[in-house]
Amino acid sequence: MAETVRRPSRVAKLPPRERILDAAEELFQSEGIMRVSVQAIADRASTTKMAVYRHFETKDELVAEWLRILAADYQAAFDRVATDHPGRPKAQIFGLAQFIAAGLPGISYRGCPFINSLAELPDRSHPARQVIEKHKALQAGRMLALCTEAGLPDPEQVTAEITFLLEGAQVSMQNGSIDQVADRLMRIIGALLER
Repeated sequence: MAETVRRPSRVAKLPPRERILDAAEELFQSEGIMRVSVQAIADRASTTKMAVYRHFETKDELVAEWLRILAADYQAAFDRVATDHPGRPKAQIFGLAQFIAAGLPGISYRGCPFINSLAELPDRSHPARQVIEKHKALQAGRMLALCTEAGLPDPEQVTAEITFLLEGAQVSMQNGSIDQVADRLMRIIGALLER
């Protein structure tokens, strides 16, 4: 396993359930879901394997909860741009793109956790996969509502284009195939909204 940065001062201050989630996030992001054992999570969280299972009946439930937390962060971004730009759907769409662009430099060499999790969890009945699919459907629905409210022609097509751009930017950042990803993303989104 690759070495990851420990955050002992943070871990020591968290309650057990949060320590476990924090450790799981760190390990899943750096190593992937399948390579990380429950024992490794317990060790990183400075707790026991039994404590992990006390809070999460299975590793699958722990993965699903981690992804629910990530999904909530993305949904909060929709809420923030709605508050920051009330009644201005184009500005909200642009704000969401800025949220993604701002996070691009922080994407680990492993890339987007949702995309990676989908690759690692091919079984559509897996609880974590269901979390991702629900999150992506909600995200697409909210984007479609913004595109419709903005009066963009063919809002379903524009929603697809924006989704491809946002997710493609994350993959491009991960694989290093394109330079200046964040700047290019923002220029493309701006042009799309103005056409």
